[in-house]
Amino acid sequence: MKEKYDVVIVGTGVAGCFAALHLSENMDVLMITKGDLEESDSFLAQGGICVQKDDDDYDSFYEDTMRAGHYENRPESVDFMISSSRSVIEELIRYGVEFEREKQQLRYTREGAHSTNRILFHEDITGEEITSKLLNQVKQRKNIQILTHTTMLDILCGEKGCDGILLKTADDQIKAVFADDVIWACGGIGGIYDNSTNFPHLTGDAVAISIRHGIRLKNISYVQIHPTTLFSKDKDRRFLISESVRGEGAHLYNKDGERFVDELLPRDVVSNAIFKQMEKDGMDHVWLSFLPIKDLDVRTRFPHIYQRCLEEGYDITKDWIPVVPAQHYFMGGVDVDLCSRTSMNHLYAAGETCCNGVHGANRLASNSLLESLVFAESAAKDIVAKRLANNAASQRFQEYLGEDLAVLAKDYGLDLAAFRDMERYMDENKRKIRDAIVKDKKETA
Repeated sequence: MKEKYDVVIVGTGVAGCFAALHLSENMDVLMITKGDLEESDSFLAQGGICVQKDDDDYDSFYEDTMRAGHYENRPESVDFMISSSRSVIEELIRYGVEFEREKQQLRYTREGAHSTNRILFHEDITGEEITSKLLNQVKQRKNIQILTHTTMLDILCGEKGCDGILLKTADDQIKAVFADDVIWACGGIGGIYDNSTNFPHLTGDAVAISIRHGIRLKNISYVQIHPTTLFSKDKDRRFLISESVRGEGAHLYNKDGERFVDELLPRDVVSNAIFKQMEKDGMDHVWLSFLPIKDLDVRTRFPHIYQRCLEEGYDITKDWIPVVPAQHYFMGGVDVDLCSRTSMNHLYAAGETCCNGVHGANRLASNSLLESLVFAESAAKDIVAKRLANNAASQRFQEYLGEDLAVLAKDYGLDLAAFRDMERYMDENKRKIRDAIVKDKKETA
C-alpha cells in the first residue's frame, strides 16, 4: 500500500467497482473493503435490475418510482437514472453479465409496485452475477489495488476538503492514505439492527464520519423494511425471499390460510400489512406460498431460494414457508448531487451510502443496483473531468512526506486512541447513527 493515490474508493460492491472502471487507467486507485470481496450487499441482491425497456416505458417507469417513493423523490435524479439505464445495461452485457433470455431476447420480470415487466435478472442471484463480473474487470486493471479486511476509520479533513482517509489494515495497523479524491461506496446501515438482510459489518461508517465532520446528510430516518425474509429464531442475517417471487405469483397467507394483502403493493405497504396481520394472529411470522405459481418451475427460476429453504426444512414446491419483515435498505444517507458530490470538496458518495433522491421515502424494487451503477459512473466521470485542476491533497501529501502519524493526527484532529479500541469506536458510531435517525424522524414527522 502506498501513502498517496489519485483516488481511494471505500467499498467493493457494484458502486465501488463501476466507479473504478470509469476512472482513467493512468490513475492510481486504491479500493478497500471491511470484509471479503464477496461480502458486499451487492452480492446479496436477488431479484434483478430495472431498465427502461423502450421509449414508451419512460413515463410509467418514472411514475412507478415516484409513486413508490411517496413523491419525495428528486425528479431530476429519477430522470437521470432512467435515462441512463439502457447504456448501463449494455455496458454490463459487454462485461459478460448474463441476463435471462428467451429466444435470444432479454426476458423481463415484474416486482411489487411496477406497472409492467421491466426487470432483468439472472436466476435469483442477479447481484452476485453483476458484482462478480465487475470485480473480474477491476482485477484486470493494473492501476487498481484492492485491500480486504481493511476499515476506514476517518477522513483526512483539510482546509480545502477531503485529503484522504485514515484506515486500519487487516493486521491492525493504523495508516493515513492521501488521495486527490475519495469515493464512499461502503453500503448501508443494516449492521446496527438486530434483524437485517445486510452483512453485519455494514454499520454506516460514512454516516458516522459525516456526523463527526458536519458533512450534509439527508433523510437518514428513511429505512426500508423488506416484507419477506425467511423467519428464524436465530439472531443472524436474515435470508431474503426475493420480491420477484411475489412478482411471479406467490401469495401471502395468514394463520388461517387467507390472503390479507395485494402482494404487489409497495414494500412499505406490504410490510405494514404483515406486521398488522402478525399482531392480529398472535404469530411471529406469516406464510408465503409458491404453489400459486403455475407457469414456471420455481426450482429453476429460484434455485438458490429453493436450496436454502430445503436446508431449513421447507420444500417450496410443496410447503408454505414462514416469512417476516426485516431491515433491508437505507434510502437516506450522505447528501449528494447528480455528480455524486458531497458537501465536502473532493469527497463523493455512491450506492446505498448516499442519498441522491432517487428513492424518496421508499425504494421501488430493483432500482438499487441501477441507481448505484448510474451514480457511481457519474462520480468517476466528474473526477476525470476535473483531473487537471489544482489539488489540495497532492500539496498536503508533499508537506507531510516523512512525518509520523502523530504529527498528521494532530493537524487533522484524528483521535488515534479511540481508533485503536475498535469495539468502542464501532459502538460509538452505531450510537451516533441511531440518535441521528431518531432526531430525523422527529423533524420529518
